Parts: sequence; structure tokens; C-alpha cells
Amino acid sequence: MTSSTERPLLFLDVDGPLIPFGSSSCYPQTAAADSSTFPDQGNPLLKRLDPGLGSRLLALGCRLVWATTWMEEANEVVSPRIGLPMLPVVEWPVPCADESPRGLHWKTRHLVEWADGRPFIWVDDEISAIDRLWVDASHSGPSLLHRVDPAKGLVDADFSTLADWLHSVMLR
Repeated sequence: MTSSTERPLLFLDVDGPLIPFGSSSCYPQTAAADSSTFPDQGNPLLKRLDPGLGSRLLALGCRLVWATTWMEEANEVVSPRIGLPMLPVVEWPVPCADESPRGLHWKTRHLVEWADGRPFIWVDDEISAIDRLWVDASHSGPSLLHRVDPAKGLVDADFSTLADWLHSVMLR
């Protein structure tokens, strides 16, 4: 896999995976995450961002894409705090209650459309078995729907799972 269009996509949520909700998951303020350097947008949870996550995500070799309700604000507020460049942002359509099977996450259908058959990983804290079944039936390429524990955020075990899946996809 050589070009950015051939690299697997990695759809990335912010709340839960990058900003953990658990009380023990606050990272110490560092120069990279100093609120005097970056606007905090009034969100005290931004202090929970691990400034080392950006380099770990980039090292996976995927085409990173924001898949979050933060939309473009993820590029303005989150990216600089964790060392990511500006990323493409999935723009969400207006949800229609009658379109999706009961229990399907409102992001699922649109991410599959956005991937358009390309291999992808979706990292989120709200992925369910229904989402996995729907993607398996609706997406022609390889996919990994990886649920992150929202109390902990992305941890070493998550990165190992992502890297192992990427390795297996590259061997195909």
C-alpha cells in the first residue's frame, strides 16, 4: 500500500477514545497541552487528552479521518493538543429515524458510504454488535469496528489490536 488513497482509513471519534471519561485518566498538563498555548474552548475535559496519542495514531500508517460530532473543531482544538495535522472530517447527514435498523449507530451507515469499499477501522466508544453485523453485510472491503472503553480511552491494548488488524490487511 503506497498512496494515501490505498491506505486503510481510520475513522476516529473524540469523546471516549481520545478524551476518556474515567476520573483516573487525567493526564498531567504538559507544555504541549498547556491551555495558554491552545484555546480550551471552555472545555475542562481537554486536559484529559494524552499529548502522545497523535504520534501513536500517525505511526499506524492509516489515513486518519475525524468521525466525531466535534466536526471541524476537532482540527482546531484537538489536533494541535495531540500532535496531529489537519484531518479530513466526516460531515454527518441529517438523521432519519426510519432509515436504519433498530439499534444501528447513527454513524455506521454513513461511515460505510464514506469508505466506499476501502479498508477501514472505526474507533469509537459506542460500537455494538448490530453495527458489526450491518458493516459485515454492507461493506465490500475489510473493516475493523473497534470499541474503546470510554473510561480509559485509547490504551496500549487498543493500539496492539489496531496494528495487528492492519498487519493482517496488508498481507492480503
